[in-house]
Amino acid sequence: QVRLVESGGGSVQPGGSLRLSCVASGSIFNIRAVGWYRQAPGKERELVASFPSGGSTTYGDSVKGRFIMTRDDGKNTVYLQLNSLKPEDTAVYYCNIVAREAYFASFQNFWGQGTQVTVSS
Repeated sequence: QVRLVESGGGSVQPGGSLRLSCVASGSIFNIRAVGWYRQAPGKERELVASFPSGGSTTYGDSVKGRFIMTRDDGKNTVYLQLNSLKPEDTAVYYCNIVAREAYFASFQNFWGQGTQVTVSS
């Protein structure tokens, strides 16, 4: 079973920074894409950043130039650096991978439990 565990969330003042981490474990045969999403109260989940295998990173319009996603395949970890944070960045941030657990298995979406980011003065 694939498991994703996020960490690094917290409370920060506007203009501050945070770094989120997502560690993947379990039976992962092949990854199609990794990414971060967020969901604010009363709003739909939205894309923050996505990196398809063999492609380039895509960022949501509201975070371009402020957030940076990186990955360390040796540690099975994906990071999201959040800079110049704004109150509207307040949300639960979720790690996501599209992967399959075996050669003959179908690709599935796997999600972490989420980590809360609160930006407030």
